[in-house]
Amino acid sequence: MPRTTAAEAAATAERVLEAATVRFASQGFAATSVDEVAADAAVTRGAVYHHYSSKPGLFTAVVQRTQQDVAAAVVSAAGDASPAEALRLGSHAFLDAITHGGHARVLLLDAPAVLGWDAWRQADAEASAVHLREALTGAGVTDADADAATALLSGAMNEAALWLSERPDDAAARASVHTALDRMLDAVAPR
Repeated sequence: MPRTTAAEAAATAERVLEAATVRFASQGFAATSVDEVAADAAVTRGAVYHHYSSKPGLFTAVVQRTQQDVAAAVVSAAGDASPAEALRLGSHAFLDAITHGGHARVLLLDAPAVLGWDAWRQADAEASAVHLREALTGAGVTDADADAATALLSGAMNEAALWLSERPDDAAARASVHTALDRMLDAVAPR
């Protein structure tokens, strides 16, 4: 059997990851089978296990990719704005990004259950909470209050994302969440 090149192996791993992302986002972890992912990626089940070792391992890679996608949207939205405005722009971008394409299902519904609460919180702390804390301190929240403010704002945005996910086509609900978020941010970092 011919050996694949590193580039071919990377391309296969990427196809598997993309197929798994679509499946997990649309069906959830429990309803997704490795066989479905393999078929969608046009690879064997063995190829999926070769690259990701297990279904939870594959899901962990999807969670990491999804976190990166959401973080990229936040960073892009914040741009070169002042710290207070970057906090505001990034927070709104987070809500829009996490409620797009099944991201909330992967990151907020399935990830805590599949990874376990402690692992999920650790991944969240390393992926987004650290950036939120930096944005809050940059916008004037004291270092002594930054951890509490981060937990409160992160929790509120995650709950709002779950609420919006139940109303995917409700423009009024989305507008209401963004208005409420502005009010919260005004309390933390006035304009």
